[in-house]
Amino acid sequence: MAFISTCSSGEGGEDAAERMAEIFGPGQIDQTIRQSIHFCWMALPKDRKNADELEKQIRRIVDRALKDFREDQEQFSRTK
Repeated sequence: MAFISTCSSGEGGEDAAERMAEIFGPGQIDQTIRQSIHFCWMALPKDRKNADELEKQIRRIVDRALKDFREDQEQFSRTK
């Protein structure tokens, strides 16, 4: 999403953002999220490798990423 939104401010404007949305549709997003969950699973230490710990870590990472996205959006907004 952040990449798509940044495309609209560069060369090609809204057309570039629309093309990116067509390429990276729901299927691509789903696949990327599932792959990230799998990578997190592989990175967990053996003694913490269970579904509850995986969910805890994924939610922690996603929550932090969304918080950072909102903060960056606020800090770099051109409409202040």
